[in-house]
Amino acid sequence: MTASWQSIGSADLINLLGLEESLLGGQSFSWSSQGENQWIGVIRRAVVHLRWENEQLQWKSSGSIPIGKKELEHYLWLDDSYCRAIDALPWRSDLSLDQAIKKFSGLRVLRQPIDETLLVFLLSSAKSIPQIKQLRHRIHLNFGEDLGEDLFAFPGWERLSKLSETEARKLGMGYRAKYLVGVAQFLSQRHGWLEEVSGLKYKEARSCLMELPGVGPKVADCVLLFGAGKSQAFPIDTWILQALERQYGMKGWTMQQMQEFAGIHFGQHAGLAQQFLFSFQRSVGQTKSAKKE
Repeated sequence: MTASWQSIGSADLINLLGLEESLLGGQSFSWSSQGENQWIGVIRRAVVHLRWENEQLQWKSSGSIPIGKKELEHYLWLDDSYCRAIDALPWRSDLSLDQAIKKFSGLRVLRQPIDETLLVFLLSSAKSIPQIKQLRHRIHLNFGEDLGEDLFAFPGWERLSKLSETEARKLGMGYRAKYLVGVAQFLSQRHGWLEEVSGLKYKEARSCLMELPGVGPKVADCVLLFGAGKSQAFPIDTWILQALERQYGMKGWTMQQMQEFAGIHFGQHAGLAQQFLFSFQRSVGQTKSAKKE
């Protein structure tokens, strides 16, 4: 284990609100709060502790294969390319995007393993963040390596291919059970397929993923954005649909038209813009719900 807390990143690259939203806001389901301004999560087979103290991000790691500083910096996108990506977005002329970036300054797209990312978004249909975390935990608990601290590693698609649909349903997967089993059996017979898909250009990779059981456009885009580093990917869920209709006047537009708009308007880093808009729209929706209650 990394014995003592070590600092990582710099104040101009990350801040508390952006960090917390990145970890807990719905792009990863591996992280949980552990007291005020502290979080614990799993990256592959490493348990990682993060905390925000004295305006600095600090970390330490344990698990069967503890993570190193460079790998963690890559995972958290703590390099100058993040600043260049922000600068390339059209916030100067797009007031809605500018507002979202100002509110969630420091929000970034985490660079997660594609195999694990595929699993959680395959399970995400019609589920809230806590529910997705619960399903993920059940799978990791039952089939993954024990990493300590009540955390478990992703078991791998080869191990999951031994799971029957009946067994998956008993774990609470519901109709998603057939997709989980179907994808696991497909991938167990095609070693390295996901890595090959990761190396393809965005549109070709998206088409390949959508051949998998239960993978539609939104899930494919989530997997490519969060698990394959395809920054052009622009997942359209309920919150993004609301943002596009209300802030960008796209009511009545088709999903394909919205996708094309996102690629043209937001450019190469459309996925990063998506995260800002998603987080902002979700925060507004939650505030309205709280007021009604």
